[in-house]
Amino acid sequence: MADRRTEAPDSTAVRVALWRAMHVQVDSPPHVFEDEIGLRLAAPDDGWRRRPDINPLTTSGFRAAVVARARFIEDLVVEQAGQGVGQYVVLGAGLDTFAQRRPEIASRLRVFEVDRPGPQAWKRRRLIELGHGIPDGLRLVPVDFEADDSWTERLTAAGFDPARPAVVVSTGVTMYLTRDATAATLVRIASFASGSTLAMTFLLPTELLDDADRPGLQKSEEGARASGTPFVSFCTPQEMLALAQEAGLADARHVPGSLLAERYFADRADGLRPSSGEDLLLATT
Repeated sequence: MADRRTEAPDSTAVRVALWRAMHVQVDSPPHVFEDEIGLRLAAPDDGWRRRPDINPLTTSGFRAAVVARARFIEDLVVEQAGQGVGQYVVLGAGLDTFAQRRPEIASRLRVFEVDRPGPQAWKRRRLIELGHGIPDGLRLVPVDFEADDSWTERLTAAGFDPARPAVVVSTGVTMYLTRDATAATLVRIASFASGSTLAMTFLLPTELLDDADRPGLQKSEEGARASGTPFVSFCTPQEMLALAQEAGLADARHVPGSLLAERYFADRADGLRPSSGEDLLLATT
């Protein structure tokens, strides 16, 4: 029998799910992003809102940054699906709930969630327990990234068509990878069919953060190290763009977190704003 501890989702994936739910529960409308399914998947104890890493007051900037990137990604996927792109790949899917929350869009796509075998087996079980099931259009692709670098082969075996364009998304992952590992991922994505789109987040070096956000990043680093998942890589926008161009990705663009703040949080009466520190790479093949 598999050890259930190895099947549990990563603490970072759970935290993201709880922040997304917290946005709906404590922030004023209009909500930038609505997702409480991840909360039901995680099923934390009753005191989850009092956790220091979830505290609605002290972590509001992180919460806002998480929902901002989620909204940006979802807007991108909806846009690409409207243009006829039929494949959506989520690298390091964690507790992603797109297929459950947006069935009207997911039904027009084949959604591939790539993640480690243990957490993915846990998620499969929870989706079934909650009555969501695993629709045919959702493909859970288990990959042991530490022992197996053939995630593209496993993707194809799960029904991915390399001859057709796709949206490929990686959020909250690159900080846990070496720069060489990120570069290798970009090279593989660059080989996808022409017209594919990549959106990938990356953490900025401390010196590029707003002064007010630096202590929060330091605490995040300490927490990640204590949980056994230390941050490994930080990139400047120029370095990330260079990696993308060297990999052969076309039209590589830097999307600063400040742009998402202006797009989704302007003129809010509650003053909620994303913290600085995480930007996006947007590129096409």
